[in-house]
Amino acid sequence: MNEKEAYRQKIEAQIDEWKAEMDKLNARAKKLDAEGRIEAESRIQDLKARQEAARAKLDELRRAGDAAWKDVKEGLDRAVSELGDAVRDAASKFSSKS
Repeated sequence: MNEKEAYRQKIEAQIDEWKAEMDKLNARAKKLDAEGRIEAESRIQDLKARQEAARAKLDELRRAGDAAWKDVKEGLDRAVSELGDAVRDAASKFSSKS
């Protein structure tokens, strides 16, 4: 396995991990009162948008040639980091509301 493929697999696993956490947050959100649920649903929509952005960057990485993939890596790292930060922040907010 080359470096690009190993990196792709690592990032894909991380995105999948954040997706699982988002699913847990969504389940918790359904148990909140109406006001909390509205805020939670807004946060979840933001998380989904961030996840889609990270997946788009991952697709860009897949299409990048062996010489150009490291140029894509920086944007993908940033997108995954932002997704992770947003998931952790949402989890923190949801746990304070439960």
